[in-house]
Amino acid sequence: MNYFITSVKQRLLFIFFLTATGVCQAQWRGKPVDFSHGRLQVSANRHFLQHEDGRPFFWMGDTAWRLLHRLTREEAAEYLTDRAKKGYTVIQIVALNEENGKICPSRYGFVPVTSDPASPVIREGPDNDFWDYADEIIDKANEAGLYTGFLPTWGTLWHSKKPLFNPDNAYRYGLFLGKRYRDKHLVWILGGDDNIDTPQQLNIIRAMAKGLRDGDEGRHLITFHPRGASGSAQFLHNEQWLDFNMRQNGHSPYYTGNYSRTLDDYRRTPPKPVIDGEPLYEAHPIEFNAPKLGHSIAADIRRALYWDLFCGACGHTYGHHSVWQFYMPDSNTPPHNNPLMSWRDALDSPGARQMLYGRLLMESRPFLTRLPDPSIIAPASPATSVPGEGLYRFAATRDEQGTYAMVYAPVGRPFTVNCSIIKGDRIKAWWFNPRTGEAKRIGVFANDRKPREFVPPDLGEALDWILILDNADCHYPAPGIAKKRNQ
Repeated sequence: MNYFITSVKQRLLFIFFLTATGVCQAQWRGKPVDFSHGRLQVSANRHFLQHEDGRPFFWMGDTAWRLLHRLTREEAAEYLTDRAKKGYTVIQIVALNEENGKICPSRYGFVPVTSDPASPVIREGPDNDFWDYADEIIDKANEAGLYTGFLPTWGTLWHSKKPLFNPDNAYRYGLFLGKRYRDKHLVWILGGDDNIDTPQQLNIIRAMAKGLRDGDEGRHLITFHPRGASGSAQFLHNEQWLDFNMRQNGHSPYYTGNYSRTLDDYRRTPPKPVIDGEPLYEAHPIEFNAPKLGHSIAADIRRALYWDLFCGACGHTYGHHSVWQFYMPDSNTPPHNNPLMSWRDALDSPGARQMLYGRLLMESRPFLTRLPDPSIIAPASPATSVPGEGLYRFAATRDEQGTYAMVYAPVGRPFTVNCSIIKGDRIKAWWFNPRTGEAKRIGVFANDRKPREFVPPDLGEALDWILILDNADCHYPAPGIAKKRNQ
């Protein structure tokens, strides 16, 4: 049966019915980011992002690196509308990109700079240069309730043997951007797929960061996008201008040596928020070796999402191999690393839709007090089964007060949980399906503080599940059903 629920009262009764019967579907109500809560800032415990009024902010990003170079206005509007409807909050784009030794123009033929990045190409009148187009895209993103993660330049332009940038023009270029976009809703992302390997490179990045800060008067957060399998914390953690760390855990599907490092960065002192700004993309050649390993699928993408979140990340960035480059089969632009489909066909890929379930799950429980805690999972014998390894690593998170705990099981395999982590005499348990967003109540039982085994609803190597244990006295909603406000 298919009922059309019209009134607010009917909706509330419907949700109550689903909760009472133990099955709830995560619901996205189409609300964009509400910029009225103030600018983004780092939370008091230095592990999360929030608005000025204390409202938590979940970074749900999408890598749209070449949007400014590959899409028309109409195509960009189509893309941004889709991502806003799917619950994304940040769109990551780059201004200066290079191909074949030349600065990439927009689809309208405008280049952002020529030989000197401190002298952007600006022409009088509207719709007359690259920066007019960038203005329009950022405005459209903001109107859709999306922040832009704005990358001033790809790394090749400051990291090569003969870089376009030096400390002087890097400062002036940053100053230009900071002034121009001072009042827009964005986050600055320095770097661009490269690490800092020399003192000269560090001076360039420091100068660009200072230019941005001087230009926008400190209104926007700044982070740094590194090369694969590394993070900004390795070489920038103590830089005062770096508000939060960004990792590129990269295009591998394995936990150890990749996604495990999110937990390493979470544990650094002094603490800073950490996010994976480029995990394995959907439909990407695994480890850049498609002939041997094939292309990634949605299950790989979900594992990256929950490994990062449960290891302490303050959000997550999704990517699709066809979308970041906006590949079109009939285009004159050559494809990069064998994309499997057009960017339009890729928009509704399973992983692109399933990211929202992770956001809704995190927002349905206290947000700013969450921390990673591998000790929740009781190791089996052998431990390579649980908590597992490789593709099959289990991960766990909880809040500081022990009012809830979550365990990500990447496979349908029995596992044991240390229930003493929950501070309460009764535990309400749920299964959350990360493939569908559906929550199913297991039941309520006495908390005897002893280990307890849980068996996922379906046993199988490609079926991931999330176990949620709540202090029953807290009366939390079904996982994925957001409260009016979570702090």
